[in-house]
Amino acid sequence: MKEFSEACERNKDAIFAVIEPLLKDKKSLLEIGSGTGQHAVYFAEKMNHLCWQTSDRLENHPSINSWIDDSHIDNVETPIDLDVLEYHWLQSSFDAVFSANTAHIMPWRAVEAMFEGVASSLNEKGLFFLYGPFNYNGQFTSESNKNFESWLKSVDPERGIRDFEAVFKLAESCGIKLIDDVEMPANNRVLIWRKDN
Repeated sequence: MKEFSEACERNKDAIFAVIEPLLKDKKSLLEIGSGTGQHAVYFAEKMNHLCWQTSDRLENHPSINSWIDDSHIDNVETPIDLDVLEYHWLQSSFDAVFSANTAHIMPWRAVEAMFEGVASSLNEKGLFFLYGPFNYNGQFTSESNKNFESWLKSVDPERGIRDFEAVFKLAESCGIKLIDDVEMPANNRVLIWRKDN
C-alpha cells in the first residue's frame, strides 16, 4: 500500500536545501526510518550520484517499495529491515546517514542505539543528518511543540521531544562531532554531525 505523508510533502524542499550541498561528494547514504518512502524517492531523484539505501521496520516496507517502484529511478535501494535496537550495524558502511522525525518517537534507549550504530557505520568524514523538533535548555521552542509533546506522551510515555544538550552529549560520546544546527520551518531543526576518524 502506497501511503502519503503531508509532513514529508511540506518539509522535503527545505530539508533538501540543507543536505544537498553537503552530499555532493558522497556516494552512499542510509536513511533510518524511511516511513512512507517519499523522502527517499524525492531526494534520490534529485541526487542521482548518490545510492540511497532505505530502511524501516517490516510493516512500512510495502509503502516504501510502492514509492520506489513508481519512481523508476535506479539509485534508491529497496528497504532493509532495521530496528535500531536489533540491527547488526557493522554489516555495511556509508558516507552519510539521514533520519527524519524518528528521535522523538523512539524510547531514549533506541536513540542511544541509533547514535552508536550510526557512528560505527559511517565512513571517515561521514555525515549524520537528524531532522525533527528539539528542546533547548530544557525548554520548548514553541507552544505547538509543547502540545506535540503532550500528544507523544499520551501515545507512549517513552516518546518525547529530545533535549539538544542530551543528544549533543550522546553524539560526542560516540565520536561524532556537531558541525551545524540549522533552523527549519515549523519549529524543527536539522542537526548535522561528522565522523572525523
